[in-house]
Amino acid sequence: MRKTNENLVLLNTLFATALIISNVVTVKLLRTGITLFGTELALPGAAVCYACTFLFTDVIGEIWGRAEASKSILYGFVSQLFASALILFTQHLPAADPTMQEAYTKLLGQNLFIVCASLLAYFVSQYWDIWFFHKIRDWYLHKHGGTTAARWIWNNASTMTSQILDTVIFIGLVFGVGFRWLWQPEMWSTLAGVIIGQYLFKLLLAVLDTPFFYLMTRGNGTQSDKASNTNPKETVEK
Repeated sequence: MRKTNENLVLLNTLFATALIISNVVTVKLLRTGITLFGTELALPGAAVCYACTFLFTDVIGEIWGRAEASKSILYGFVSQLFASALILFTQHLPAADPTMQEAYTKLLGQNLFIVCASLLAYFVSQYWDIWFFHKIRDWYLHKHGGTTAARWIWNNASTMTSQILDTVIFIGLVFGVGFRWLWQPEMWSTLAGVIIGQYLFKLLLAVLDTPFFYLMTRGNGTQSDKASNTNPKETVEK
């Protein structure tokens, strides 16, 4: 992928789309058939959609630098707020069919606490992803003379650790605090099972996105190495 304004806009569009769609489809729980601590693991429908967001910001960070990746996260945050406001506004408009209104509320009428937990998990995990990505990248390039052949290291390390934060914060708040599982000792194993199960799935997705990361950043090694990815004045080729 060439370092052009058009490609940067495309990646930001895909990032925002995956982010918003993940919030829409997260209410659908997927069965895995895997049992942990006596509980069958379930995954939200957003698991795959949301995993794509880390791939897009990693590609932006690798080619355009840390400053542009940080902007993408901020734009994504604004997009989520705007989408949530539109969904809430539409929910309170008079409905022609009460049955459709009930279905709309059930699927899209997200609880405010869940939305806040999602936004907090998003903010913390995504900014950690960028920070850790460039921390490892800068260290490795300095130590190995600027070669990006092993960029799978910072791609995977940043995504895998950020997914821990995202999973623990979101599940911990929604189920542990919101559903009060933390105050019910009999639910602790279930809570642990949900956290571990979701993280293992996200871990698998992080590994699977590595070939796509290499494909999308192919041919940008020399260009990326010569420019500092932490420079906020980094320019984009037109």
